[in-house]
Amino acid sequence: MGNAAIARGAIAAGLNLISGYPGTPSTEVLETSAKCNKNGSMYVEWSVNEKAALELAAGAAYCGARTMVTMKQVGLNVASDPLMSLAYIGVKGGMVILVADDPGPISSQTEQDTRTFAAYSKLPCFDPSSVQEAYDMIGEAFGLSEKYGTPVLFRPTTRVCHGYASIDVKDESEYKKVQPEGFVRDPSKWVIFPRLSYNAHMKIEARNVTLSDELSEYSRNLVIPETASDCRKGIATHGISYTYVTEALAGKPAPRVMKVTTPFPFPEKAALKFLDGLDEVLCIEELDPVIERELTYICGKHHLPVRIRGKLTHDVKNAGENTCASVAENIASFMGWEKLGKADIEEAPALPVRPPVLCAGCPHRASFFAVKEAMKGKKSVFCGDIGCYTLGNAMPLDMVDTCLCMGAGVNITQGIGHIEPDTNCFAFVGDSTFFASAITGAVNAVYNQADMTLVILDNSTTAMTGHQPHPGTGHTMMGEIVEKIDITAVLHGIGVKTVETVNPLDLKNAVETVKRVAAEKGVKAIIFKSPCAVIIKPEKPAVIDPDKCTNCKRCIKSLGCPGIVLKDGRAAIENSLCTGCGLCSQVCPFGAISPAKEGK
Repeated sequence: MGNAAIARGAIAAGLNLISGYPGTPSTEVLETSAKCNKNGSMYVEWSVNEKAALELAAGAAYCGARTMVTMKQVGLNVASDPLMSLAYIGVKGGMVILVADDPGPISSQTEQDTRTFAAYSKLPCFDPSSVQEAYDMIGEAFGLSEKYGTPVLFRPTTRVCHGYASIDVKDESEYKKVQPEGFVRDPSKWVIFPRLSYNAHMKIEARNVTLSDELSEYSRNLVIPETASDCRKGIATHGISYTYVTEALAGKPAPRVMKVTTPFPFPEKAALKFLDGLDEVLCIEELDPVIERELTYICGKHHLPVRIRGKLTHDVKNAGENTCASVAENIASFMGWEKLGKADIEEAPALPVRPPVLCAGCPHRASFFAVKEAMKGKKSVFCGDIGCYTLGNAMPLDMVDTCLCMGAGVNITQGIGHIEPDTNCFAFVGDSTFFASAITGAVNAVYNQADMTLVILDNSTTAMTGHQPHPGTGHTMMGEIVEKIDITAVLHGIGVKTVETVNPLDLKNAVETVKRVAAEKGVKAIIFKSPCAVIIKPEKPAVIDPDKCTNCKRCIKSLGCPGIVLKDGRAAIENSLCTGCGLCSQVCPFGAISPAKEGK
């Protein structure tokens, strides 16, 4: 897997420390590193959030260690504060910041392009196009980082991160060994002041000019000569799109191709060689028109009569990920080739409709339902957050009115409450997200005397990204058993007086708790505590008594649990999915569903 290859490549390059925060499509990089850390010689950490991860790795890099930070593209927003300053301060040991972009987006809120962030932060950026290249290039990124004393961005996309390939790897005897020198006090180097930043800025601008020249000679910035005679057209591309381009051109008289592996600093001299003698160029890239803008600038700077086409000229779509088919179509239009017709194959059967839903037995379903029942007939707003529980927006629960970014729900709730004081304001947040980014929102609510109910959905894991540990789980990625951080104690410590914990699968008690707590003024909290259904052994499936069932379908219409299905027009338990959580038995008004412990 691409992520595993990146991890193994970093370890082969002498990685001393890796930190990060889980987020698809980056998660497996750190997890693979942990699996390979059998002798404990490397420090591995799931940090509380991306900002903490980057600052931790920076401290280690100040000591001369080789460090890597992992996150997805929206995580870079969280880490951007230290990143922008670190670009000025620099590092001593090699430091690679892996930011996995998600064109599509497949599992993200945005289609941010880290190549654009590289230019904004003035940091070098590497953009691998295959699993093998990702393995090899990560070591080269560490080398460049140490040579220039700067953090380096490494930007694989989903199709590289989650692609699979057989690759050549180094033997352990070939691994680089890095012995950090340790931290050497030098306030003129490590303490950021305006004057230091001014001087650093000047050096960064000069360095990036030098880097542009050096990267023009970098072997992975390829210019592939044309094979079509008298062809004055070219294609500029990068990353996984380069693979699609080579597939589309296979066996055809091809135009000149440039593969841009280091989008910043842009390899200008290599680009000039590529552009020489061409009339027009098609840029095929994901997601921003980074290459297109750079080539347009270079043509203007050097007065080259080359037309640059791509996203800005609407020759390539300007959102979403590229595919083999879309790239082939773009190239056919650009080259004036006959477009490929649809393959003459048997029509595939229609796939079943499978919208994302909360798992059968998920305690979040019970939590949402309890709040919904308690707030019936009352003016309420339910602000959500990032996690499995975002799926609470789906019918029939319909319990997520807003979702912006991690931790935002707590503050959005406060904003709504200050404008609509007659509204019952709820903020839903998971246990992992609470530690990552919602604590400060809770502090803000108490300090500014908000009137809201904070609902913490504590399922004892970071479920959405694969059940990673967090400060409330009591263990770390180094295999250590540590003291759990108690959410109740944290809330009491910041001044939340009413904090009640309830099992959401005890529906009657949960509903009564919500009614009682929500009626109080000020900031109050309910912790719905029940483990994720995936990490516990399920009970026996529930049983429906056909003699008691009136076929009212309330169990289906109220809960939307995939463990309850329609068979021959009647509600039935899907035994392969039902975890025996017992929620449906408490919802059925006729006592027709028996919980698992009563099932036969």
